[in-house]
Amino acid sequence: MSAPLSDITVVEIDNYMAAPSTGAILADLGARVIKVEPLGGDPMRGIGRPAKVDGPLKGYDFGFDVDNRGKLSIAVALDTAEGAELIHTLVREAQVFLCNLLPHRQARFGMDPETLKKVNPRIVHATLTGYGTNGPDALRPGYDVTAFFGRSGIYDAMRDGDDGEVPNARPAQGDHTAGLALLGGILAALRLAEQTGEAQVVETSLFESAIWTQANDFGTTAVDRAPVRRRARHQMLTPEANRYPCGDGKWVVLNQLGPGSFDKLCRALGTEVWQQDERFRDAKSRYDNMSTLVDQIDEILAKRSRDEWGVIFDEVGLIWGPVLTLDEVANDPQAEAIGMFPEIEHPKRGAYRSVRAPMRFDNADVRPRGPAPEVGQHTREVLRGAGLSDDEIEALQARGAIGGA
Repeated sequence: MSAPLSDITVVEIDNYMAAPSTGAILADLGARVIKVEPLGGDPMRGIGRPAKVDGPLKGYDFGFDVDNRGKLSIAVALDTAEGAELIHTLVREAQVFLCNLLPHRQARFGMDPETLKKVNPRIVHATLTGYGTNGPDALRPGYDVTAFFGRSGIYDAMRDGDDGEVPNARPAQGDHTAGLALLGGILAALRLAEQTGEAQVVETSLFESAIWTQANDFGTTAVDRAPVRRRARHQMLTPEANRYPCGDGKWVVLNQLGPGSFDKLCRALGTEVWQQDERFRDAKSRYDNMSTLVDQIDEILAKRSRDEWGVIFDEVGLIWGPVLTLDEVANDPQAEAIGMFPEIEHPKRGAYRSVRAPMRFDNADVRPRGPAPEVGQHTREVLRGAGLSDDEIEALQARGAIGGA
């Protein structure tokens, strides 16, 4: 089997998680991804939660590994003329330039689209920023909690009712969503470059990717510009589309819609009598008495565990899902069946599980291709491949233009 992007070279200048996640998937797809790091390394290195393991894997940076696996690392001081010229040398033979540099930093280092088009007239120049490369906030730094969740309205819309607190996102949820958006843009831009023989410029941002994830809401809100109602559990439109705690403290989410959905819920709960109750006889009555109905469902579900209720829900054909903890997901047989946690073999530390990109191919070699590199691990190898001699490489290192050689 061949890899879809085995003939593609990517030069990547970025940090943290959003744009690097795009590079990681490109590497999974077979691209040769050269990650350019500052001499001290990507600041994301070493700041993630350490895994609770002993042995050779203890202390390994698994968080950094997910977004940088399978890449080559070179350490370059971009603020030196020699460092910038080295990047241009690599870009001449690359198909994609991937970065998360803000526009003024791209221009400062000679990495902006117009400059790199002159270096390589067919380059795909891809940028991921917080808010976009134009407009009043083009120079504003952004992380996923600020640009993706906060500025986009996601945090506010997900509050539990009007008085609910602002929720808290887990690390890199917005980053990885935006990374997928940029991946799609890069793949389309590569096709355009092939068709036209011309360079392509593609970009996305955390902000616009977040707006797209809420397109169902914004399809209406963009027209009427009216606020969306935040519905607490006791204010939902229907009891069959809500979330509930069970007797073991674990939760379930129901999403049974359409005709007969309330009848199915009643069969699962053993409350067929509700169908003759004046308070619950039709959708409007149930909505008017939603708080009472939710309280009664809570009381019934408290009598069994989540997994016990799951068996019953399945028996009556109710559409539901368990609210799993992250460690439960890591052991979920469905996740195992679809290969969500493939193994990577580290040459020094041994095998460990990682997380695959959310796409599968029947007849292509798409997989994590190895661990994340050390800072500058491949500096000498990559520069030799670009035509530099050992003497030139050592001279660059002596002058502080490169590291890790």
